[in-house]
Amino acid sequence: MDKLVAKTPCDGLLPLTVGSVTLSEEEAVTIHSISPLKGKQKALSDVLKAAHGMACPSANRATGKAGARAVWFGPAHAMLIGPVPDVALMEHAVVVDQSDAWTVVRLEGAGVEDVLARVVPVDLRSSHFKRGHTARTPLFHMTASITRVGENAFQIMVFRSMAKTLVHDLRRAMEGVAARG
Repeated sequence: MDKLVAKTPCDGLLPLTVGSVTLSEEEAVTIHSISPLKGKQKALSDVLKAAHGMACPSANRATGKAGARAVWFGPAHAMLIGPVPDVALMEHAVVVDQSDAWTVVRLEGAGVEDVLARVVPVDLRSSHFKRGHTARTPLFHMTASITRVGENAFQIMVFRSMAKTLVHDLRRAMEGVAARG
């Protein structure tokens, strides 16, 4: 019998640099959906802060930093990216492992906002969309979570099944911006 080898969603597709913009796959991390139980939002935030150093994110925001981040994903819903959730969280929330369901990439470099402007209907310029801001939005024809993680850097999440399409769409946008320059 052949040996099965686990592959990341963007295996063989990334990293990719076009012009001044680089698209790379984030290191394999755990991703857990966290939804507070009724009336437990504050307690959940307190436990998340004590256990992982970050509060529950408010709407359209992310908390934490690289390696340990909580990203708003909708009303009463966040994704904990990085650490394995402390068991104390389960007293206040429904916690579900989503690690194999998502593709997480980083898009960065000078001109990154121009690249995203070609595929996203949200104004992601730094004057409006600052570090720690996040949006659930269409990215071309798929739903994505986009979080500004640096001055010229974004974390993008789409369903794992859309990894190849994501890379294709972002490559085309990167090529279009590079051709202008």
